[in-house]
Amino acid sequence: MNQWGVLFDWDGVVIDSSAQHEHAWELIAAEGDLPLPEGHFKAGFGMKNEFIIPTLGWATDPDEVKALSFRKEELYRELVVKEGVLILPGARELLLSLKKSGIPRALGSSTPRENLDALFKVTGLDDLFDEIVCGSDVLHGKPDPEVFLKGASLLRIDPMRCVVIEDAFAGIEAAQRAGMRVVGVATTNPLEELRMCDLAVNSLEEITVGHLSVLAGSSQQ
Repeated sequence: MNQWGVLFDWDGVVIDSSAQHEHAWELIAAEGDLPLPEGHFKAGFGMKNEFIIPTLGWATDPDEVKALSFRKEELYRELVVKEGVLILPGARELLLSLKKSGIPRALGSSTPRENLDALFKVTGLDDLFDEIVCGSDVLHGKPDPEVFLKGASLLRIDPMRCVVIEDAFAGIEAAQRAGMRVVGVATTNPLEELRMCDLAVNSLEEITVGHLSVLAGSSQQ
């Protein structure tokens, strides 16, 4: 069977709403007079709030963590609806090319479902994915490989025949732990820091279906 598939991370790969995320963290910190250490946003990028909030020292009680997480994402959605988001260069075009070529595509993100629904309304990108796996669909967030393994399962593609497109270190690690090839996009981290990836690019404008096909083929062992 020659079928292969592509799994996309969302924020930092397909769209860029990092400014809204960072602003939301600042807003909730101000609301609760909570500390925000320097570099917190990049350190937690791509991870679930359930991991980030205890790491920040805000709360460890599950109910408190859940309440803070809900409020942070509520603030984020308000900002997204108000300001909109940027679809990153080449993202829509690559998704369309894959769809026209009949290549299965899944979204594998730590983003909560409510956030995705809001963003899909703004961007209309949901029609370009065959399957969607979000933060509420998995027990373990990145760098655990669960989100990508679930995506591959929904696509009915062998993980070894999947290529993941990621920008965050946690997501790159998750993809590698899933046994998948990884394309790193230098939107969150510099290109020179993505050497652990099978391919590193500045933007999705540099990627073609052919590039991904070669990577998927080379993942066979």
